[in-house]
Formats: sequence, structure tokens, C-alpha cells
Amino acid sequence: MQVDTVFGTSIQLLGKSIDLRSKNQNLISSNIANAETPNYTPKALVFEEELQGALKSGKKRESAGITNSRHIPLKGGTSRLQNVTGRVVETPAKTPGKDGNSVELENEMSRMLENQVMFNASVQILAKKFEGIKTALREGK
Repeated sequence: MQVDTVFGTSIQLLGKSIDLRSKNQNLISSNIANAETPNYTPKALVFEEELQGALKSGKKRESAGITNSRHIPLKGGTSRLQNVTGRVVETPAKTPGKDGNSVELENEMSRMLENQVMFNASVQILAKKFEGIKTALREGK
């Protein structure tokens, strides 16, 4: 039995979100580390819209072939989710410094905190999903 038949796409979605937020955290950390580097332009990983689009198109594809709620969805419904990689974009400050550096530390620290909170939330939800399955397995004995 595939994991996605037990939880739908939630496991894949949470796993992909954790992966992408980790990559974004690395970019933000790099921005902070280069706050004094001349002509440095900060970067960010943009992936939310791509992730939502993959999730919506996967649901459309899965539901298209299901005529009964007891039918097992076809394989490949979550493959679009696995293909989401996000894209790296430059996020320069409106007023770069005299040396051409456009890192705003306050902005980067705020982005880092937001990303960390979203990462932690995804990890906690994923842990609860697995905790639920462990409970179900124990009660099923």
C-alpha cells in the first residue's frame, strides 16, 4: 500500500514544504552572511504558488478518473508535487548601500523567522500524522 493512499497527498506536501523551506533558509543565511559583501544582491526561493498549482492540478487529475469514493486513485497523482523545485529570485533592497550591497538585515532576519516558523509547523504536523498512524496500528492489534 502506498503512503499517499493512506494520507492523500498530505505526507508528500509536508515533506516537499520542509525540503523547500530548508533550501530557502540556506539562501536567507547566505544573504545575512554577505551583508558586508560589496555589490551583493540577496536571494530567496519562491515556491508557494508552484506548490499550490501542483497540488491543485494533482487533485484535478486524481478526481478525474474516480467514479466511486472507494476507488483507489491512480499512481502519479502526486508526481507533480515531487517536481516542484521553486525558483531563486533576487530580492534587492530599494536603496542599496554605497558599496552596492542591497541586503537589509532587519528584512532578512524577519524572513528567516517566518521561514523557520513555517518549517517548524510543517515538521510538527508531519510528526502528528505519523503519531496518528502509530496509534491506529497499536489499536488494530
